[in-house]
Amino acid sequence: MFESLISLFEQQPVLFLGTLFVFGAVVGSFLNVVIYRLPVMMQREWRQDCLEFLEQPAAVELDKFNLSVPRSRCGHCGHQITTLENIPMISYLVLGGKCSSCKTSISAQYPLVELFTGLVSVVVGWHFGVSLQTLAALFLSWCLIAASGIDIGHKLLPDNITLPLLWLGILLALFDVFVSLEDSIIGVITGYMSLWSVFMLFKLITGKEGMGYGDFKLLAMLGAWLGWKPLFVVILTSSVVGASVGISMILLKKTSRSTQIPFGPYLAAAGWITLLWGDQLMRFYLTAFAL
Repeated sequence: MFESLISLFEQQPVLFLGTLFVFGAVVGSFLNVVIYRLPVMMQREWRQDCLEFLEQPAAVELDKFNLSVPRSRCGHCGHQITTLENIPMISYLVLGGKCSSCKTSISAQYPLVELFTGLVSVVVGWHFGVSLQTLAALFLSWCLIAASGIDIGHKLLPDNITLPLLWLGILLALFDVFVSLEDSIIGVITGYMSLWSVFMLFKLITGKEGMGYGDFKLLAMLGAWLGWKPLFVVILTSSVVGASVGISMILLKKTSRSTQIPFGPYLAAAGWITLLWGDQLMRFYLTAFAL
């Protein structure tokens, strides 16, 4: 049956890409849950660890809270979201972007993440075709979307996402899915140490911390998937885009020079683009620098 499905997808690329879009949108709905709940789960865990370290009793026994419990509900009135109200993008449009019970506006983040995840899944499938690379790249893409969403909202990159992905990248390298094992391991070391060195140099000169350790781990993880050679492309692309966005926001008075801007989303985007079009980007940069 599995082989028949693969054969069908190979013969019907439109069906394959359409399936990826629908499945990606469904995954995007779950990613919204991860983006909202994982930071809360981490904060609860940190608080509990602090209380245990200080040998203090837990203040209040909190209700169970994870990625599956409790059921999704309106943050304003507590109305439980039904299955029909949770259809990616469609439910948001049918409800007019409002809660069916209290009519409070629902954040546009939810359908946008679903749409974006579906489109990203289509691009991955179109680029790699029906292959193991597509499966791996889809999983990486979805995790990068979740990590970026959390970093934008909370300025943190969870180890729960980056570290398992790092080991998965090394595991895939054992079978040369994207890069060789040697390139993968060197990529991990190079990715972490490159940003760590910049961090330490900046701190030595200014006495301030320019980025978080989560960024080091994220680039190390990308090194496990991409190898060490494309990391220059990732750093350069993310730096250019990040600087451009930061300067634009300052000029438009949307933020100030002292405002911390999360670097993780730019690294994630540059890493994803490099995974798909790294060779073309490398040639572009080499040509540009040669000029």
